[in-house]
Amino acid sequence: MIYFDNGATTFPKPECVVRAVNGALKYYGANPGRSGHNMSLKASETIYNCRVNCAKLFGIDKPENIIFTSNCTVALNTVIKGLLKSGDHVIISSLEHNAVVRPLEFMKNYGVEYSIADYVPYDDEKTIDNFRKLIKSNTRLVICTHASNVFGVKLPVERIAALCRIYGILFCVDAAQSAGVVPISLKDTCIDFLCTAGHKGLYGPMGTGILVINSEETPESLIQGGTGSMSSCRRQPEMLPDKYESGTPNLPGIAGLNAGVKFVLQRSPGKIEKNEMMLAQRMYDRLSNIKKVKLYTKRPDSKSFVPVISFNIDGYESEQTAVLLNDRFNIAVRAGLHCAPLAHEFFHTDEIGTVRAVMSVFSTQGQIEYFANAVHKISDFKNPSKKVAINI
Repeated sequence: MIYFDNGATTFPKPECVVRAVNGALKYYGANPGRSGHNMSLKASETIYNCRVNCAKLFGIDKPENIIFTSNCTVALNTVIKGLLKSGDHVIISSLEHNAVVRPLEFMKNYGVEYSIADYVPYDDEKTIDNFRKLIKSNTRLVICTHASNVFGVKLPVERIAALCRIYGILFCVDAAQSAGVVPISLKDTCIDFLCTAGHKGLYGPMGTGILVINSEETPESLIQGGTGSMSSCRRQPEMLPDKYESGTPNLPGIAGLNAGVKFVLQRSPGKIEKNEMMLAQRMYDRLSNIKKVKLYTKRPDSKSFVPVISFNIDGYESEQTAVLLNDRFNIAVRAGLHCAPLAHEFFHTDEIGTVRAVMSVFSTQGQIEYFANAVHKISDFKNPSKKVAINI
């Protein structure tokens, strides 16, 4: 199968990731930080090494500020529910995923309100100004996606972060679609919290996520329990990462994540971005030459986009196109609203959704050509119920 559903999770995983997961299960699958025997110590070492490599990737000096979660959604929920109190105000962008919107809707029950700042396509100044206009005296937090999971457009997160610092507002970035794909360094930015998935651009297993804390002010933990530290104390430890990591950690997942992060570091996000963007541009160019294909953004470039392409074919629902690509051409994409109705409302695709194709380090020029030819055949096909040849 040709796999372009990398926005949901990357596939295939590098062989080093598979070996790391298997090794953790087979050779040292003990509970880390709970015992002094060799297997437990090896498990603890693996988890610490993953923190060190994540800290290196994201440009922070404190590995203990790398918090492991089960996914990006849990990381975002930790920031939202751990920081906000009744009377607080939050600003988000018009491109946010439900991982941000739904927790904020829930927090309305506790007296938290939020406003939506419109993204202005390809105009950072106007986008930043839209955030500035919504700031109130009780604005506690700004959350914004680094890049839309539907349309690939980037927001100027470094400059929004600087704006927040001027006003004394905490800033959180959802980097689910950008971590590992583009260079991110927190060393010289005003980003307070970075949330991301471990299983997308970092090539780790599903069930892994990361919260990077780059602030002296930390959220309350969502859960409390055993951490393997300060066991005689009934209160949850305040030290990081123990404050947020109660219970037995996902050792096989974190071992795989460590291998995935090293895989990304060895190739460097800058080179990954350059190669994937070249493929995305080729896909965009080929699709733009197909008469019935509708694209929703300008041609992508590294300044304004991550390598994500959304489109539709006239006469087809987005889900129908995805089914045809799967059933008749053995191509995996995602269609529909992508858990991001705000973004679809902004681009006026909320009633039809889009077909989304996302590159990875394993995508090739040949796959792009095959994909474009498949879309062209579908666009020319008059009767979707009729079989079509796939020798393209």
